[in-house]
Amino acid sequence: MRFTIFQESRIGKRRTNQDRVAYSYTRDALLLVLADGMGGHLYGEIAAQISVQFIAQSFQQEARPKVTDPVLFLSRVLSNAHHAILDYAFDKHLSDIPRTTIVACLVQDGVAHWAHAGDSRLYLIRKGKLLTQTRDHSRVQLMLDQGLLDAESAAVHPGRNRIFSCLGGSHPPQIEFSRGVQLINGDVVAICSDGVWGPLDTDTLVHTLADGRVMESVPRLMDEAELLGGNQCDNMTLIAMTWHDDHQEDLADTVSTRTMPADAFTTQMEGFGRGKRDQEDLSEDEIERAIREINAAIHKFK
Repeated sequence: MRFTIFQESRIGKRRTNQDRVAYSYTRDALLLVLADGMGGHLYGEIAAQISVQFIAQSFQQEARPKVTDPVLFLSRVLSNAHHAILDYAFDKHLSDIPRTTIVACLVQDGVAHWAHAGDSRLYLIRKGKLLTQTRDHSRVQLMLDQGLLDAESAAVHPGRNRIFSCLGGSHPPQIEFSRGVQLINGDVVAICSDGVWGPLDTDTLVHTLADGRVMESVPRLMDEAELLGGNQCDNMTLIAMTWHDDHQEDLADTVSTRTMPADAFTTQMEGFGRGKRDQEDLSEDEIERAIREINAAIHKFK
């Protein structure tokens, strides 16, 4: 495989960053995953961390160097991540179960498969145009589908962040799966939280990512979303990957997996509690305790 990939997450104007993002790859498979946590205190952050960490670690264990069935893998790991969040809430005696959106994309044999719950989005851009994107699991999207709102009204609707499917929470997630899409040279797969797509229009996002130079375009989009978000700027996270044909010459910043051993993997994922936080938030002891609790919840479902 050959691809270029870049991810970035910013806290915006919030006290903590409840977004989580990671990518992991073996010689023959690539995983991208993003979660946007919801819940008071640190619990939304923990729900997102459990989800991303569980899915990435499951990929590391099973992709040797490919998973057996991409769709079954995505179905199983998203379901198990959901139950790991429920188990964490049960152990902590939480009355309000933390929740998180999720988008996970698995590429192997040159085919992209993805699954999502919530309103974090995946975009697939081909030859400068939007080929497809995920459909938000939100009340506003339902109203758009029913013709009760237009796009302009939806952008400022007070309930635009109310979602009906997620990992965690009191209801089983309604996980939506894509059909497999064969990638071609220059395709861009981008996944982002609503802190990115909310302030930006789709045309801007697609146009900026269309040239495939994700190392430059991702920070540029983040800057624009942060500027437009102003004093109400949400957490912002964006990961984008450009797919390259194997026969083309290697470019700067291109990852080539051809020489990787069959049992090797590379993962980029920030640990819990290591980003910028409010000084009045968690102590180091509280962070370490949360990490142990996260790992315990994940371990039960492996």
